Amino acid sequence: MLRAAAFGSLFVAAALMAGCSSLPSATGKVGSQAVVDTSATRLGRAIEPTTQGHGGEAGVVALADGHDAFASRVLLARAADRSIDLQTYIFHADATGMLMFDELRRAADRGVRVRLLLDDNNTAGMDPLLALVDAHPNIELRLFNPFVYRGSRLLGYATDFSRLNRRMHNKSFTSDNQATIVGGRNIGDEYFAAGQGTSFADLDVIAVGDVVREVSTLFDRYWNSASAYPAASLIGGAEPMTETAFRHQVEQVRDSAEAAEYVRALQRSPQVQDLLAGRSQIEWATVRLVFDEPEKVLNPPERVDLQLLPRLQEAFGVAQNGVDLVSPYFVPGDTGAEALETLARRGVRVRVLTNSLAATDVAAVHAGYAKRRKDLLRAGVRLFELKPTAETAAARRSAGSGGGALGGSSVGGSSKSSLHAKTFSVDRRRVFVGSFNLDPRSARLNTEMGMVIDSPRLAGDLSTALDGIAPEKAYEVKLSPEGKLQWLDADGVVHTTEPQSGLVRRGLVEVFSWLPIEWLL
Repeated sequence: MLRAAAFGSLFVAAALMAGCSSLPSATGKVGSQAVVDTSATRLGRAIEPTTQGHGGEAGVVALADGHDAFASRVLLARAADRSIDLQTYIFHADATGMLMFDELRRAADRGVRVRLLLDDNNTAGMDPLLALVDAHPNIELRLFNPFVYRGSRLLGYATDFSRLNRRMHNKSFTSDNQATIVGGRNIGDEYFAAGQGTSFADLDVIAVGDVVREVSTLFDRYWNSASAYPAASLIGGAEPMTETAFRHQVEQVRDSAEAAEYVRALQRSPQVQDLLAGRSQIEWATVRLVFDEPEKVLNPPERVDLQLLPRLQEAFGVAQNGVDLVSPYFVPGDTGAEALETLARRGVRVRVLTNSLAATDVAAVHAGYAKRRKDLLRAGVRLFELKPTAETAAARRSAGSGGGALGGSSVGGSSKSSLHAKTFSVDRRRVFVGSFNLDPRSARLNTEMGMVIDSPRLAGDLSTALDGIAPEKAYEVKLSPEGKLQWLDADGVVHTTEPQSGLVRRGLVEVFSWLPIEWLL
């Protein structure tokens, strides 16, 4: 008891000290805008001829394979002559993260202006590395909605939860205001099929054309927003990582077996190389950028005028024939579930692919979905849950990196796979690719972005991928004649409890489903 009381007193004292801290003043913060005169850059000269005859349209190429997605970012960084703007929720200091930091610094060494906007939620322990990166004269680093107390995220949440609960989930990577990558991937090993841990099945698109300038304009709005703070004003007290330590860590990564896979990917990945050579097989389509305003995190969740969801609904219109939804964190809530059930009862084919309990990395989120499964199934919605078993890297390579929106996203080289792609299509005509999950957090709390692409081919690719997803890669959830849940596997196997998940994990989901936490999910 005494130890518990002492610990509690220490926690309260530390929390009070943290509460005395405040965000730095915005005085001296200098705004900046995207570089616009880039037609003479290597990317500009390569891309301009391909845009002839496609006024008002954008060229897009899907990036389903993790190695190709990483290689495309590296090659765009290497092709940049004037500017790189990178915005992301997570930037890990792991193998792929360190390689990416190195590529950004090499670009800056060439005179490229690099603007790096990171959400601060996942930067714990990285201040020395960030201080080194920010010290480069051609790199400017800003942290979105930052933690004042740098030593503990827990203390930050304990003293300033209402603010810090609102995060920037956007992801974009733009080179020379000529080509951009937008989608679901953060920067880290699990997003690029690296290592032996969990790998995420994910999706991005490379885009060229007018929409790139729209992405750059949106980046400027976030970069210059009230919630984006120059990193130096927050981490100025950190001792920067030394150049020697940085180079040693990068060289260790480059000498690893995982890095060899990415070297091969840089050599074989066609997307950016074809773009630079003027031979890219681009899908030209009308593309609409949809996004949350950066001010969303400073306003009540009821401010729908700042939110992406109404813009997404407007861009898609009313479904007539079919809706395919892929979301790793699927928490439709009462309103969303009712909307899907109404569509299904109207005769619209509605299919949802999400993570199984065994595959998800957030059991509490699964609870928000699980309690609505029976109602969705009774209405005619078809539910598929991704299995946690990853394909081998060799199997992925033999299948190729194509296969449409999800066909090439098979994860490899890991013991477990988890869905991370966020993509939806309506009537096999329009498809969304971006960072937005179908959950209350994406809709009301965090900021998100993505593209609605008016492309029957890409929308059809997603539908075709779902046609073939079960039973090899996902369980189909159905109701038994007695109205109980069952999971259909390959070879006719029927599971009557959540497959590949233990009693404790299933019990936690049950408890979470009773708690009033859905607004947080």
